[in-house]
Amino acid sequence: MSTTTPSAPTASLTPTAGRPLVIVGAGPIGLAAAAHAQSRGLPTVVLEAGANAGAAVRDWGHVRLFSAWSELIDPVAEKLLAPTGWVAPNPQTYPTGGDWVERYLAPLADALNATDEVEVRYGARVVGVARYGRDRLVAADRDGLPFTIHVEAPDGTRTRIAGSAVVDASGTWTGPNPLGGDGYPAAGEAEHAGRITYGIPDFTDPKVVDRYAGKHVAVAGAGASAQNVLVGIGSLAKTHPDTQVTWLVRRPGTDDAFGGGDNDQLEARGALGKSAQAAVESGPVTVVTSFRTSDVEPDPDAQAGQLRLTSFADVPDGNGKVVGGVDEVIVVTGFAPDHTWLRQVQLDLDAELDAPSQLAGEIHPAWHSCGSVTPHGADRLRQPEAGLYLAGMKSYGRAPSFLAMTGFEQTRSIVAEIAGDHEAAARVELVLPDTGVCGGSGLFDGAAADGGCCGTTAAPELITIGAAATAAGSSEATAPAGTSTGCGPSCG
Repeated sequence: MSTTTPSAPTASLTPTAGRPLVIVGAGPIGLAAAAHAQSRGLPTVVLEAGANAGAAVRDWGHVRLFSAWSELIDPVAEKLLAPTGWVAPNPQTYPTGGDWVERYLAPLADALNATDEVEVRYGARVVGVARYGRDRLVAADRDGLPFTIHVEAPDGTRTRIAGSAVVDASGTWTGPNPLGGDGYPAAGEAEHAGRITYGIPDFTDPKVVDRYAGKHVAVAGAGASAQNVLVGIGSLAKTHPDTQVTWLVRRPGTDDAFGGGDNDQLEARGALGKSAQAAVESGPVTVVTSFRTSDVEPDPDAQAGQLRLTSFADVPDGNGKVVGGVDEVIVVTGFAPDHTWLRQVQLDLDAELDAPSQLAGEIHPAWHSCGSVTPHGADRLRQPEAGLYLAGMKSYGRAPSFLAMTGFEQTRSIVAEIAGDHEAAARVELVLPDTGVCGGSGLFDGAAADGGCCGTTAAPELITIGAAATAAGSSEATAPAGTSTGCGPSCG
């Protein structure tokens, strides 16, 4: 891990109309950053690859977050929305991803676009960031030059814009980890992609029900998103008893796979773990542990079209475990960030997590939960490339414990530093729920839902925490995981 903290940006990189602050991603964290920039009068451009605000969140819009509205709205953004006629949701209720977009993210993007300081551009995918006229090897005069941001339109046309500073809040939603147990796609994974789904299906959709009902479904993954899937299929199996589930877990056991239960300070997330455990114990679920998929191929001993999954053996050239007769595979093994479009700028990333080196030790899932992460801001998120910051789910790299509240505080500190208010940037204060589990989603029972997000009784449905990941310029998804802050199904 790096022991040198990158310097704060110089005064010459203060945003101007000709060289604005550029924020990549119009998701929960990117829009929060824009709201903070607007409150400080900083000219800002938000670049979003999708066609609308919260595009990545819309992808998992059927999933209910386990964070209440009170934890999903940035305070400065709320102040911006208040004069527009926006009606704040009941702070004690829990939205779906779709609710989050329609009732907060979309109105916030519109409100920002209506100001003199902020422009939100859609269909603007960031494909490269560099210093003006410099590649990564050229050090001369580097820190005093503006950024050049390369942007691709939906028709493939590319343009360049100049920026004083860049906040990468693009998330990780477009980088789902593969089925393969070594981090690469398993042999045959691409060939059988039509039978493999990445993420949490909407089990209330009739087309999804038709796809999985009465089938043998393999579920790979052991986090909150996997719990969400197990609960959904367990519900499906009650009306379609021929449905079979094989739960493929890479770890040697599942004793700690269901989280904090009644001890979880995020009540809905604890309820998810309990519901998932009940689904496994009472439903048509077979658990196969220490299974790291190596091969996906047609099963010669089963019905036509069924697959056989093989695990890496304990030793090379050994015989791995085999699961046959599989009709469908659901992969919920987490997400990874995409740094390829940052290859011409200087990054300092942890070798294991792909997170900023200054932050990695504070978020490692081996010894930190969402609530035990040390409050942090610009000092841990700035990169050696002066004026470049990673924020939101992107800043957590491969760690799944991100919460939306964390991202809101990150952006407050980052924007303060960009504005030259170093005292405010250093003043990071955040209290998070203490829990032994991070990320994940689950079902609300009637009490936890407390009337649902719109004041009506909410039927049991999948929930998840914040978003997951997004491509350059995509909304912070905040991907499958329940969230206490909300970024996608895998963040708060």
